[in-house]
Amino acid sequence: MTSRLFILLCVTLLLQSCAGPSTRHDSQTHIVRKGETLYSIAWRYDKDPDDVARWNRLGDGSLIYPGQVLRLTPPAGSAPTSSSTRPSAPRPLPSIPAQPSPDWAWPTSGRINVEFGANPGPGTGVLINGKMGQPIYAAASGRVVYAGSGLIGYGELIILKHNETYLSAYGYNAKLLVREGQEITKGQRIATMGEGPERKPRLHFEIRRNGTPVNPRQFLPAR
Repeated sequence: MTSRLFILLCVTLLLQSCAGPSTRHDSQTHIVRKGETLYSIAWRYDKDPDDVARWNRLGDGSLIYPGQVLRLTPPAGSAPTSSSTRPSAPRPLPSIPAQPSPDWAWPTSGRINVEFGANPGPGTGVLINGKMGQPIYAAASGRVVYAGSGLIGYGELIILKHNETYLSAYGYNAKLLVREGQEITKGQRIATMGEGPERKPRLHFEIRRNGTPVNPRQFLPAR
């Protein structure tokens, strides 16, 4: 019995040593990988992309590159020193004023099958039932800041930026009909519905306010 336990322990340690590196290195920084964008990184960590851009002095956030280390928390002030010549503290980063919510519309037909915060799914939005291939529409006008499948748990995903405060996301698509950087109008067809959790046709719809997921029901009009 002792030898069997020893063998099991060795196998467990071997598997752990062979595991690939985690995308999240810690809660303070992230190392950019090929194909990642500022918005996909901020989305993964539930951060406001504008905040991440400001914390890293990125300007509009378009100039990131593989291997770059991004901070995910605000820069700390200068530490106190006993020297008579103290370095001047860094200038505080300007705050971004909150902007009003867009006038939202339902992104597709169908009823909400999984509520905000529930499973299956990421829990950061709602799952809307439908049929394979049915149209997915932009819930408000905005710009495509992400279109792809690089975020685990969302399938083929589109993220729209509506203003400096609000983003929306559309996951589990079968086909994407828009590209990054494209300006989109409210009600424009942007994708077709694909399979979500449990291999059922569903749309993952999400709204984020300053990087934080909020319940879409409080924004969508009554049906």
